[in-house]
Amino acid sequence: MSDGAALAGPDGALRCPWALSAPEYVAYHDEEWGRAVHGDDALFERLSLEAFQSGLSWITILRRRPGFRVAFADFKIASVAAFTDEDRERLLADAGIIRNRAKIDATLANARVLAEWSPGDLDALIWSHAPDPATRPAPKTLADVPPVTPESTALSKALKKRGLRFVGPTTAYALMQACGLVDDHLAACVARSALSGARGTARSTP
Repeated sequence: MSDGAALAGPDGALRCPWALSAPEYVAYHDEEWGRAVHGDDALFERLSLEAFQSGLSWITILRRRPGFRVAFADFKIASVAAFTDEDRERLLADAGIIRNRAKIDATLANARVLAEWSPGDLDALIWSHAPDPATRPAPKTLADVPPVTPESTALSKALKKRGLRFVGPTTAYALMQACGLVDDHLAACVARSALSGARGTARSTP
């Protein structure tokens, strides 16, 4: 794993090495990460979870995702935008999520901002920053995968300009990777091969 190249899993298939670091990662890597996600609510969920992940490992968020979905009303923008002060206190006391005051407040504030947008605006804004796949050669090792790109920096600026919080360039790039705006599966990865024939397939749920 030290060179960051694709590794064979228990089934013999080559995968990105991070996918083999925890049992929960395999299904997420194979079935979700890098596949196109569309829909304002689905993207709000991903954006919120990526913000909660800041400073933590993604496995921490993945293991608590069911709790997050219960706590945040399945990340329905209209529902979260209507949360009250009592809901905020409930979230701050909920051991099933990450009880970070700043991140909780940002999620609630973002929902209120997004509730004022027209349907499809979030989807359109995020996907307008997807780079041309032809300009991105398949990474051979993890060292070839950048933490930030010009497109993620531009997306971060666009989201912040529209009033969203906790959407820095690194968080924006993690969102782009997770939601299929870019394909950062390694060249030898079995998931990249699967995606090559299905690029652009929409998924309304994460």
